[in-house]
Amino acid sequence: MHDTRSALTVLALASTLLCGTLLPASTHAGIVLTDDAEREIALPAPAQRIVSLAPHVTEVLFAAGAGDKVVGVVAYSDYPEAAKSLPQVGGYTQIDLEAIAALRPDLIIGWQSGNREGHLARLEALGVPVYLNEPRSLEDVARSLEQFGRLAGTETAAEASASAFRARHAELSAHYTRRPKVRTFYQIWDRPLMTVNNEHLIADVIRLCGGENVFGSLSQLAPTISVEAVLAANPEVIVASGMGEARPEWLSQWSRWPQLEAATRDNLFFIRPDHIQRHTPRILDGASRLCDQLEQARARRPAGSAQGN
Repeated sequence: MHDTRSALTVLALASTLLCGTLLPASTHAGIVLTDDAEREIALPAPAQRIVSLAPHVTEVLFAAGAGDKVVGVVAYSDYPEAAKSLPQVGGYTQIDLEAIAALRPDLIIGWQSGNREGHLARLEALGVPVYLNEPRSLEDVARSLEQFGRLAGTETAAEASASAFRARHAELSAHYTRRPKVRTFYQIWDRPLMTVNNEHLIADVIRLCGGENVFGSLSQLAPTISVEAVLAANPEVIVASGMGEARPEWLSQWSRWPQLEAATRDNLFFIRPDHIQRHTPRILDGASRLCDQLEQARARRPAGSAQGN
């Protein structure tokens, strides 16, 4: 009986979504793009009803000029202000399929490493195009703006945003990338103790600022590590974000380890998570702050220090 009810639910969702996607013929040419999972996504015309499955996707859609085409978002889609009033379809790890169906989307944009594969597969089975986004570099953020603009038919606004992003990126790079290297540990969370490897977007921000990710060679994108590993790596700087706008209390706990250069030189820095952990144009706000923090660390080096040479 349970299997029968599940099958009927899926059929009902498919019917609802199909009714929403059978729109009158459009004068726009069809759109064919390759998403970040290397899959070809085809739309008969620019999307008019988009559901976003990640807070960063929501923000990039608005930055690409497509905010008025977003009909549903996940929890924590809180920027820009207009996104807060949009209908929510669960969280990025726990998607409400029925809520999505009720919105009759003609495009869903998901987060490849953040959404659950099973949820994405069920959405695709219902016949709605699902574009997967996965920025791993700062250039990927600019490219996401352009891709979202093409999907939504807002190319002019999207290309202007991408151009402004690239110009600011280039300015920061010219000023900081060739500065003496600073060995940096970026802490995502405390328990479990987590960081990023060199494939992560945050690692690209660290490189932009002339930093060197001390855990860059680890195989996982966001690996769990130990306190002993941090002590052995002995970073010159520790940067953390936590969950909100306030500096997390656990960042100061590294002061208990006087053998850490980051602790002895007071190089324990905080950056708001939405300024560095979201794959959006605002990541350059976080990058600017990180670059300034690494400059502070360079200035605090003992006279005659050979670090970074």
